[in-house]
Amino acid sequence: MVEGMFFTFDSAFEMWTFRVAVVALAAFLIGGVVLITRPQEEVIGHPKGLFLLFMAEMWERFSYYGMRALLIFYLIQHWMFAEDKAYVIYGAYTALVYIAPVVGGYLADQYIGQRKAVLFGAVLLTFGHFFMAFEGSGGQADPFINIFWLALALIIVGSGFLKANISVIVGQLYSRTDVRRDPAYTIFYMGINVGAATASIICGYLGQTYGWEYGFGLAGIGMLIGLIFFVIGKPLLLGKGEPKDPAKIAGGKEWAIYGAGLAMVALCWAAIQFQELVGTVLGVFGGGLVAYVLFTAVTKLAPQERDRIFAAMFLILVSIVFWALFEQAGSSLNVFTDRHVDTQGVNASMFQSINAIYIVLLAPLFAMLWQGLARKGAEPSTPMKFGLAVIQVGLGFLVLVWGAESAGINVPTPVIFIFLIYLLHTTGELCLSPVGLSAMNRLSPGHMASLIMGTWFFASATGNFAAGLIAAATGGEGVGEEAGKQVVLDVYSTVGWYAVGIGVVVMVVSPLIKRLMHLDTLRDDNVGDDLEGQAGAGLESMEGGVHPTTKPNA
Repeated sequence: MVEGMFFTFDSAFEMWTFRVAVVALAAFLIGGVVLITRPQEEVIGHPKGLFLLFMAEMWERFSYYGMRALLIFYLIQHWMFAEDKAYVIYGAYTALVYIAPVVGGYLADQYIGQRKAVLFGAVLLTFGHFFMAFEGSGGQADPFINIFWLALALIIVGSGFLKANISVIVGQLYSRTDVRRDPAYTIFYMGINVGAATASIICGYLGQTYGWEYGFGLAGIGMLIGLIFFVIGKPLLLGKGEPKDPAKIAGGKEWAIYGAGLAMVALCWAAIQFQELVGTVLGVFGGGLVAYVLFTAVTKLAPQERDRIFAAMFLILVSIVFWALFEQAGSSLNVFTDRHVDTQGVNASMFQSINAIYIVLLAPLFAMLWQGLARKGAEPSTPMKFGLAVIQVGLGFLVLVWGAESAGINVPTPVIFIFLIYLLHTTGELCLSPVGLSAMNRLSPGHMASLIMGTWFFASATGNFAAGLIAAATGGEGVGEEAGKQVVLDVYSTVGWYAVGIGVVVMVVSPLIKRLMHLDTLRDDNVGDDLEGQAGAGLESMEGGVHPTTKPNA
């Protein structure tokens, strides 16, 4: 045990990790306040509204990832769900988080505008995160579990309204030809990753060491800070993100939209308790959506446009495989780290920060790598990158299995292999996530952009739900510690080899898929139908910029 100034830590490494996270978060908070309160209209060459959005998003991601780092442990250790059931609940929750932005983005586009949507989402999120701190006595017979279901539903819908729209406002602060747009999104996404990395460390430590209410409560405080920044800083947005047609929400109609949002909360409250409903929705609506897209492509599109839709659907199917494995991080891999890894005295939930830290370090390198290869005419095609991504996510599991079995099944797995699996998963993510949204938009005709994006969202949600089912297969309760570890490793080995095999197949057929994309005949006006916020996509698995609307051609 190591005594700190205010807290007690299990190791010096845990203490210094916690301190660095606190200092980093405080530094960005103070720096953001200084920047947005300066008298100049712009600071370091950007409008102050950018830094307001940076602060709001940093605290929103702090609250989301702080809660996410603890959720699977909360389900198993406090509410006493069987392990396989907890994993399915977690998968259903993350799937719903991916579906909700489709509705949040649509309502913002058609009615209330992005700013009001973000504000409404932030209010729902604040209540949701604070309700998470009402833990009761635990166990599924505790009436407080209904507050827990409500908290999850509020967070799902709040994320749908906020995440679908906040990065769009970033894009609206700049003209389409403004050279500052990409640097602006780089600054904005630093906020995402600062919030994500520090939350897993700070909230994870407090929740697992001192009590769930402290971890979840701090996440709620973070969301409240973000909400306050967004409300007070409204003038800095320069009127951006307002309704396109105010007449549509006149005479109380705006409140009807908020009522629809609350109805979504009620629907999610039910769905998260009956996870089979989520699977049914994904299967029925997702399958119907795919069938409709293919029917439209075959019957209504010219041959080259039809081929591009076929290529897009292939990439969408590959993405489901990737997310189903990548999203083990918050569920089965989190529990494996807690039970079977020599964490050197660090709480397992704190390791959820590794992915965000890797992204901050590696994203610029990948951007330079792709640009350098492009100048030489050697940049891999989009389907080739997708194949590489799936191979890497599979290799991550295989490396972990090899490391655990080499050390001995009855010996804690060295923590280096947790860092390695996250490294391979992050490099895989950087091969798939940044190019996926761009590929969907480039391959779809302008009049089908929303339809294809809806399909992409359902694919991401399906991947997350499948991740819960895969995680459930690792549940080895009642079979002993060593046998339970072997069950997890067997599942990881199986999915790892399948992923490598699928990735190899994708790479082999990538030349065919590339030909279906007909990139040489893409017209500028098709490429110009950019998704709002597209420049910011790719630095997070559920990044901003994933928005169903397109901007008018310049």
